[in-house]
Amino acid sequence: MKLLVCGGAGFIGSTFVRVRLAEHGDEVTVLDKLTYAGRRENLHDVIEQIRFVHGAIEDPVAVADAVAGCQAIVNFAAETHVDRSISGPEAFIVTNMQGTHVLLEAARERGLRYVQVSTDEVYGSIEDGSFTEVSPLRPSSPYSATKTGADLLVASYFHTYGLETVICRGSNNYGPYQHPEKLIPLMILNAFAGDPLPVYGNGRNVRNWLYVEDFARGIGQVLVHGAHGEAYNCGGPDECENIEVVKRIVALTGADESLVEYVTDRPGHDRRYSLSSEKLRALGWEARVRFDEGLERTVRWYRDNAWWWEPIRTGVYRDYYERHYGRALKA
Repeated sequence: MKLLVCGGAGFIGSTFVRVRLAEHGDEVTVLDKLTYAGRRENLHDVIEQIRFVHGAIEDPVAVADAVAGCQAIVNFAAETHVDRSISGPEAFIVTNMQGTHVLLEAARERGLRYVQVSTDEVYGSIEDGSFTEVSPLRPSSPYSATKTGADLLVASYFHTYGLETVICRGSNNYGPYQHPEKLIPLMILNAFAGDPLPVYGNGRNVRNWLYVEDFARGIGQVLVHGAHGEAYNCGGPDECENIEVVKRIVALTGADESLVEYVTDRPGHDRRYSLSSEKLRALGWEARVRFDEGLERTVRWYRDNAWWWEPIRTGVYRDYYERHYGRALKA
């Protein structure tokens, strides 16, 4: 297929590009704004195999340039960090909602298939059981609210214009190339450096963990086989309390458990996420990587690829970390 992958220099987007090139031989154009989390380094091993366009999805001119000759748009481009959405929601509204609108218009004008990559956070929190695709959307943060708004806009383009749209909602992803503002790489890199491991609240919040390559393949199934106008949940095979994740990272890195530090909880912190993936399994998808194996792979990757993360920890991320956690990272 000839694909426009928006946000393809980000964590999940770059993994999707890598999987599609290796397993399907697609022709890929990547459109990416190259923010703090979207980096050319994420595509270092495949950059010669793709066409790269530097631009924002909210820019119709950049989108028109990037989409030329493509058959489908897969949209990963988004502001994704809940903490940043709480302190500055404006960027989330512009990228996640206005940008989605620009892409949908480009798809409608050209008659393209459109895949929206979304999140379990649109459903809010659930104490027991798992969300299905017909569960109510009850977002809790500015981030999840803008993703919900984008999902609803995508659905409206199917119902109103007959656009070939499909939505894929993933649970918490982890794996190589994830920016260290997220829980797992944050804890891994802090453990390497001997920095405190900041855990929100009592650490008992539960997340459903999905290895990033499994999500990339789930999105691929939805791209090719998903029914028009439908949403598909892509949940991981294991769930775990945040504090248990941190303790496993302590063990895998050889860090001292005394580094664990409980900090003031995030405002509106959802208690538990869980997705039912039965609808996606019916398309032939299945998670391949269990959490213990995936976490070991992830720790090993960060241990072996300091070239990738050292520029982040020595750059502007240090300023963000100090503002957010009230202490500086070690040099």
